[in-house]
Amino acid sequence: MSSLIQLIIPSDSIFSPNTAQTSFGELIKSGKYDQVLDNALTWSIDFAANIVLALVLFFVGRFIILKISGLSNKILKKSSWDGVLKGFISSIIQTILFVVLFMIIINAVGVKTVSIAALIGTLGLAIGLAMKDNLSNFAGGVLILLSKPFRGGDYIKAQGLEGTVVSIGILHTILRTGDNKTVYIPNGPLSTGNITNNNSLDGTLRTDIVVNVDYGSDVEEVKKELLAIAREHPKVLIQPDPFARMTKINTATLEFTVRVWAEKADLWGVNYDLTEKIYQSLYEKGMISSLQQMTIHMAKE
Repeated sequence: MSSLIQLIIPSDSIFSPNTAQTSFGELIKSGKYDQVLDNALTWSIDFAANIVLALVLFFVGRFIILKISGLSNKILKKSSWDGVLKGFISSIIQTILFVVLFMIIINAVGVKTVSIAALIGTLGLAIGLAMKDNLSNFAGGVLILLSKPFRGGDYIKAQGLEGTVVSIGILHTILRTGDNKTVYIPNGPLSTGNITNNNSLDGTLRTDIVVNVDYGSDVEEVKKELLAIAREHPKVLIQPDPFARMTKINTATLEFTVRVWAEKADLWGVNYDLTEKIYQSLYEKGMISSLQQMTIHMAKE
């Protein structure tokens, strides 16, 4: 039975028995205590030497890796790639270098790399099955970094959420909402879903303000008043020119839409300023009633 077990164990396994050396148990049973002490001393010296060698290789290798990482970071900084993509590539390079250093160390101290590779492969398969959702998130993160539907600092709407992109990680994209909350969106569904990027190439955005006025209001007068209010605002762009038209006839009101363009940083302030000014001006001119009107038709019997 013991010979059969020895045959099926790979010769390069880290767990293969050393048949050339008598075990400590056999030496103790035979009363060879001097040889037990000699073997223990030899093993201790070899173990200490391997530990020292591993530490020396680690610190030397770590120093070299940091130098290589610093050089790669300088090269990446000179490129025109997005900052998030640069950080991702830098972390991948550093991870690969440390894996190579780990393999060099375990090979130098006498551990068979074939067995370690098989062990890593088995663990990788088990971890992959347990974290299959995170693998899709990882793939989604790579797709986002390569396709670049948005960058750090962009204001996006996706997965029913909206906010400013803080960072794009390997598994999650982090958003900062308007009320200063931090939101983590998994990269898997984010990369396959609809994304609205509110950052234009020239840094300008449009805002639409919907206004409801009473029936009987003069359409041309309302349009003239809305355009005058929009053009008076110092942060509203004159090109494209502000737009104001009646866009819908409701049951009890006439609906007008005002569209203006502004710089991205000024958009929300412009929206709030115009909303307040429009209401105040139209209410003073009697175009917005404080009472909701309702017409009731009585059926005759």
